[in-house]
Parts: sequence; C-alpha cells; structure tokens
Amino acid sequence: MPDHFRTVFLVLLVFSFLAKLWLDLRHLRHVGKHRDQVPATFASRIGLDSHQKATDYTCAKTRLDMLSTLVETALLLAFTLGGGIQALHEILSPQLQGLAYGVALIFSVMVISALIDLPFSLFRQFVIEERFGFNRMTFALFLGDLGKQLVLAVLIGTPVLLAVLWLMGAMGEFWWFYVWLFWSVFNLLILFIYPTWIAPLFNKFTPLTDEALKVRIEKLLERCGFSSSGLFIMDGSKRSGHGNAYFTGFGRSKRIVFFDTLLERLQPPEIEAILAHELGHFHHRHIIKRIVLLFSLSLAFLWLLGQLINAPWFYQGLGVSAQNTALALILFFLAMPVFIFPFSPLMSFLSRRHEFEADAYAARHASADDLIHSLVKLYEDNASTLTPDPLYSLVHDSHPPAALRIAHLQAQSSPS
Repeated sequence: MPDHFRTVFLVLLVFSFLAKLWLDLRHLRHVGKHRDQVPATFASRIGLDSHQKATDYTCAKTRLDMLSTLVETALLLAFTLGGGIQALHEILSPQLQGLAYGVALIFSVMVISALIDLPFSLFRQFVIEERFGFNRMTFALFLGDLGKQLVLAVLIGTPVLLAVLWLMGAMGEFWWFYVWLFWSVFNLLILFIYPTWIAPLFNKFTPLTDEALKVRIEKLLERCGFSSSGLFIMDGSKRSGHGNAYFTGFGRSKRIVFFDTLLERLQPPEIEAILAHELGHFHHRHIIKRIVLLFSLSLAFLWLLGQLINAPWFYQGLGVSAQNTALALILFFLAMPVFIFPFSPLMSFLSRRHEFEADAYAARHASADDLIHSLVKLYEDNASTLTPDPLYSLVHDSHPPAALRIAHLQAQSSPS
C-alpha cells in the first residue's frame, strides 16, 4: 500500500508541475505574440507603450513563477520522499515531547519554507516591481513588515497550533469535528478583529475627508441598503504604485478602504462605480458563500485526515516512518495541493462568475460606462495584461479576461 500511494503522489506531483510549466509557457507565448498591437477594444484608450509595458511586466512575473514552481516542487520532494520531515522528526523527538514537539516541528517546516521563498519575495519586490516603476517600499520597511509578520505568526500561531494538536490528541475518534469547530470560530474571529487590530500594524488608515466624494458614496450605500463602520483611505503608496479598493471586516466591523493611489487616479463617478462593484459582492452574498465553501472544504479535509491519521501507508508513502498527530498534519497539508490542483479551474470559474454578477450589479446601481473607464485605467496603471492566454486564464485567474469583462459591461451600458 505505501508503494501504491507513493506512486499516485509522484504521478500527480509530476502532472501538476508539468501542467503549471506548460500553462506558463503558453501564457508567455500568447502574451508576447500580441505585444506589438493593442487589442481593438482598448485601442482608443490605452497606448502602445502602456500595452507593451504590461506585456513585459506579465512576462517577467510569469518567468519568476516558473522558477518558483520548480523550487516549490523540489522542496516538497525534499520534505517528503527526500526525508526532510523524517530528519526533522529525528532531530526534535529526542529533545521534545507532546505539544512542544508538535509546535516545534510545524514551525520548523514553516521557517524553512519561508526562508526558501524569501529570495523570490525580494526579487519580486526590488527587481521586478522596481523595474516597472511600482515599488515604493524601502528595504527597511520590507524588514519591518517581515518582523511584524513573524511576531504575529508566533503570538497567534502558537496558541492555535497548541489548541489544534491538543484537540487531535484528546478528542478521540471525532477529533476532526472539534478541530473544525475551533478553526471556524478562529477564522470568524480574525474577520472581526483584522480591520481594527491587525491591519493598522502595517498601514495607516485615515477617514475619507473629501466631502463631495463622501456624499456620493453615502448615497450609493443608501441606494444599495449597505452600512459600514466607516470610509477609510489606506497609505498603499508607501509600498506600491498599484491601486485598489476593498471591503474588510465582517458584520458591524465592515470597512470600506480605498488605496490612496486609487483616489489619485480615478474620478468620483469612477470611484463610485468601483465601489458599486464591491457592493455587488455583498448583495449576492459572495463573501458568505465563499466562507461557507471554505468551511465545508475544511470539514471535508479534516474528516479525510481523520481517516488517514492511523494509516501507516500514509506516512510511509510520503517518506516518514514514525506516526503522530503533528506529522499527520504536516504531511497532509504538504501533499494536499498536489491532489486538488486538477480542481483549480472549478474554483477559478466560481470566482469569475462572481465577478460578472458584481459587474452587473454595479451597472444597475451606478454606471456601466464609468466602471469600464475605471477598469481600463486600473488595467493600464497596474500593467495588467489585456491578452492573457485563454487556457492559462481559465485555470489561474480569479477575474475574467479584460476584453471579455468589458464586453459584458458594454452590453449593459446605459444611463444609471
């Protein structure tokens, strides 16, 4: 049985690795092929220089993704069949026991993974983003963010891991259900506390002071029957030139947040249209649906782990001779992405459908033309490719391709 499981794991690992590289190569060729001509839909709005910048930016990121995929696959093999997890177990198990051993083992894997990913993060931020004029982050700020993330990981992650490992060992056959309950409550709690306690550790949030824009937004919120705890501007410009807007929080703690870079670029009617799109997600309960889906998948995965945790072939098939709850947790969540990769297009399809629904809602409550204008500006400012490979987009992209999205909005274009 271990040999059969190992074979299945290797086959799926090779398949996912080759599929990702093949999709990346398709994307590079397709984007590069259209580098010298702006698509007709955007020809009157976006210049050739901006289009070529988006092409080069996309290709640079994709090449880095290909290298990252190679390293991630090699690391996964090193951790599992290469004996990495087994070696960590042999180092830690004579010195630590019980929960302390489990937390140390899991943190060791996380630290090793983070250290290997660090050069990619640095190259992405200080080479690619810098080359294309998006980086505004200093190295000191990068290190500061890294330090804060580390402190949060220890302060929040340690008690969470202790609780999960204790529940796995103490709750008997149905431990997976109790872990799921704890994990669900924890995630809901994070949704409530993130806007007011965690996000301000990294960015400064100031109330929106533009009275004319504030009145326009409040009228939109009233039309849509939406309430929030405030409208805020985030100093995104201290890290990046990219612009965005988002909702954060849950229940009464919901906040509407605009990047300062977004407000600098868009006109009030365009900002209203972008916000109407985000309100569309709430109207259609996309956030709730995604939370329910996440919790359902979590329950299914934890149940599956409950069936595997006492199976010797599961550990041996992934290169580990010992058996315990911490090892089971690590091996399961290391191997799981390999097994669920074939379902990536389904998740992307669901996300893109939600984007179309939110666009349609925005067209009803604001202006489809204003949303089109704002999206085109954002595509240009963020150097988003207008010509993604269709198959690559189908698997990876959470948003519809630009041309298809604009076409859907043009079909709904009418005075608001």
